[in-house]
Amino acid sequence: MALVSAVTGALLGLLWLWLAPRVLLISDGKGVFLRDSEGESAIGADGKFVLLALAFGAVAGLVVFLWRREGGVPLVLGLALGGILGSLLAWGVGTYFGPERDVVAHAKAVGPNVTFEAPLELNMAAAAMLAWPLAAMIVHLALTALFGPRDPEPDYWGPQDQPQQPQQAQPEPKSL
Repeated sequence: MALVSAVTGALLGLLWLWLAPRVLLISDGKGVFLRDSEGESAIGADGKFVLLALAFGAVAGLVVFLWRREGGVPLVLGLALGGILGSLLAWGVGTYFGPERDVVAHAKAVGPNVTFEAPLELNMAAAAMLAWPLAAMIVHLALTALFGPRDPEPDYWGPQDQPQQPQQAQPEPKSL
């Protein structure tokens, strides 16, 4: 399960690369600046990654529940480990195939007063890496709690444990 989730992380990385908003930069020949200094694109890329990771985690939790309804610790550990590995792979794929990472060299290559894309980054990477495994485990736990197999109810009042009927007190014989 961990291996399947990890490989699926590559798909998450490509989706993140495709859907994330771009941070635009511009160079004046001396320095590199944000084209829109009040834009929200940088946090939008983080948010897009987290939302996609939550969706991937929810689907992973559902698939694992449908595959193995009885649950168990190894499945949950596999979901957690696979989610972390998948998130790391997604982050790596998105940043590797994204825009040029050397901003200064890219600015020199495109020339002054030309807009270009900043590298794709996760500014809150530690928190974003936990979105997938947390969603997977929460969905799996909820589905197991709602629809998982139940243990048989113990027979608290079995034959040996039945409460004794209180004996009624016999009236003492009266002596004359």
